[in-house]
Amino acid sequence: MELRAELGEFLRSRRARLKPQDVGLPHSGGRRRVPGLRREELAMLAGVSVAYYTRLEQGHARNASREVWEAIARVLRLDQTERDHLLRLARPGPSRRGAPARQPRVRRELVQLLEAMESVPAYLLGRGMDVLGWNRMARALLFDFAARSRRERNMARFVFLEPSSRDLFAEWEGKARETVGYLRLDAGRWPDDRVLSELVGELSMKSEEFRCLWAEQAVADKAHGTKRLHHPLVGDLSLAYETFQLPSDPSLYLVTYHAAPGSASAGALQLLASWGVDAAATEPHFRGSENRDRHEDSSSDRGD
Repeated sequence: MELRAELGEFLRSRRARLKPQDVGLPHSGGRRRVPGLRREELAMLAGVSVAYYTRLEQGHARNASREVWEAIARVLRLDQTERDHLLRLARPGPSRRGAPARQPRVRRELVQLLEAMESVPAYLLGRGMDVLGWNRMARALLFDFAARSRRERNMARFVFLEPSSRDLFAEWEGKARETVGYLRLDAGRWPDDRVLSELVGELSMKSEEFRCLWAEQAVADKAHGTKRLHHPLVGDLSLAYETFQLPSDPSLYLVTYHAAPGSASAGALQLLASWGVDAAATEPHFRGSENRDRHEDSSSDRGD
């Protein structure tokens, strides 16, 4: 990912969504050539010159102080996730271009935890939304991870490239939007990850919906909420999801789904647990402990 271009696009997209009255400026009347705040308005509110802000928006940000970026974030009314993303783009760490893109190790204790969660669908996400581990219930609820190649075990690919995802997620558009936000955030965290860049390129080529959402520059962090699903075997479910970022490796997330006790969705999950996946899915699967370059695929993983 080219950080200078990303920085400029992000600033322009956030500026375009604001109106003068949103930041306490009087409405000048008449039509504007471009939507949102003008550069000179943003510069005035942030306390910098128009020429200086223009250079920042063009990606010439190397010498800008944190205080300047904080002021711009405040004027743009960025939330905490957007602010952190802006600072990563503006003040990136040392480049690791060309270094192998490795997923974190999945500790055996995490595998045991997945196995212990017998009635709770749970899976592990790495960078770029790669699915690194899952239990039997996650496989039964979402899709058969074990039947896919390592490369295909990716939630973004599932959402945009698998037709079944549109049937599974009752509010598919919302799921698609948040998925793009997660990927955009990861791209800012790991701009030199060639596998993540290739994933974004592939999805942009194969999905017009992804391409349009990616152009919006929205970012989102994994959190919690409710998902409505339509499962082909047990019907409609309303499930709460929780996301836990692992302190030992911030690029690894544990995602769980659960239903309110006594609800119809809880009964549907119990029914799903009794059926399993092909009555198989014996133990939780994981691949992070291999710690290989994500380009590497064995013939058995590809299913060749």
